[in-house]
Amino acid sequence: MKTFDADYTLLEDMYEDGYFPDFLVDKVKTLVQDVIRFLETGERDLEKIQEKFDAMTLAINDLEEEFEENDSEIETAARDSIGETVDYILKWFDIDIDVEDAIAEREW
Repeated sequence: MKTFDADYTLLEDMYEDGYFPDFLVDKVKTLVQDVIRFLETGERDLEKIQEKFDAMTLAINDLEEEFEENDSEIETAARDSIGETVDYILKWFDIDIDVEDAIAEREW
């Protein structure tokens, strides 16, 4: 089973941008890491993988209010950073799902 790239920084742009509180980016990162752990099991069923990405995306949607309470929001820069991270994950594990499909449940 393939393990994720230890040299890749998840959500790097969000961490570098002071607009996004690190403790909230950490929450998004935890959700992303949950998907990575799932993929590291060797799962190849695209339907199950999509379900996992859907669950991650819906959970990120649920963080929107908390971002707003901390004078931030999940907007263009966050969408791009999350999208880039998901795209990297999909390519790393050679998953044949388009990044836009993987995060289709997003409200951001």
